Amino acid sequence: MVPPGVASARRLPSIFEDRDLYCIWGIGVATQKVNLNQVPMGQDINSLVLRHDGSMYHNNEEKNRLPANSLPQEGDIVGITYDHVELNLYLNGKNMHCPASGIRGTVFPVVYVDDSAILDCQFSDFYHTAPQGFEKILFEQQIF
Repeated sequence: MVPPGVASARRLPSIFEDRDLYCIWGIGVATQKVNLNQVPMGQDINSLVLRHDGSMYHNNEEKNRLPANSLPQEGDIVGITYDHVELNLYLNGKNMHCPASGIRGTVFPVVYVDDSAILDCQFSDFYHTAPQGFEKILFEQQIF
């Protein structure tokens, strides 16, 4: 059950680099089957997320945790890379060396926030240089 004032969203193109402002409860990747009304995410096989307390969850299992002194604060930029195996976190452009894996299939960026939160997501034109081998999300196209 979603607490009052909490919202979830999944972006349409898959894979990303994000930035956040204010009170994010979770950010990560999820399959199309994720229940956006089930908060916190990471409780099932359909989401892999960084939660507001610095823990990274998938299938109700803690996969990793940010150091206590490295939790994102208001105005910080949280970047995420995902190579179809491992999700990695970046805080203000710095690799947090906190990988997590386990989710399978096509995934999409997912974020859930608290009431009155201000959220700004960058899926291109990043504020920090993307790690080598990563770039903006490419939309799938059909060629006729």
